[in-house]
Amino acid sequence: MARTKAPDHETQREQILELAAAKFAQTSYPSTSMADLAAASGTSKARLYHYYESKEAILFDLLDRYTKRLMLIIAEVEGASQRRGLGERESFADLVRAFLAEYETSHSRHVALLNDVKYLEEAQRQIILDRQRDIVAAFARQLARAYPKRATKDNQTALTMMVFGMINWTFTWLKPGGKLGYQEFAEQVVDMIENGLNGES
Repeated sequence: MARTKAPDHETQREQILELAAAKFAQTSYPSTSMADLAAASGTSKARLYHYYESKEAILFDLLDRYTKRLMLIIAEVEGASQRRGLGERESFADLVRAFLAEYETSHSRHVALLNDVKYLEEAQRQIILDRQRDIVAAFARQLARAYPKRATKDNQTALTMMVFGMINWTFTWLKPGGKLGYQEFAEQVVDMIENGLNGES
């Protein structure tokens, strides 16, 4: 007979993932052991194995949940934009704002997404890579709808990656509580996309 999961099982898994992401970001995924993760979680290795069978399982669940969250944000922004009757440019600006708001609270998870996918086994790695492509494709579609004259079929991908270049590596220099906040930076990105360096906000 299968053992019944405790009512707080999912909460415990989320806490483990949060602490694991922070540990991976601090010391790197390859340098982090299950013993290190158990210590960071304030528990024993045996108890940690009750929730996850391996370090690799932790990494996959972390990245699986995070990329699903990013896809959900895209769907939520699209739905909210339709309900509010926003134009395509306003909708794309809200997408940029929503992603940066998520990055602010998912710093360590985002580091893992950018740095650690390569450590997954092939089938799991493909799942995450496919979802990343779906995220980029959704951004590209919205960018093309917002700026159809600029984002042509020939340069749509390049412009989309340019936008991601502005926002994806903020964790390396944009710190929560710093002089420049994520919300303020989001507005600067939106203004840059809309007006360029010569524009006036």
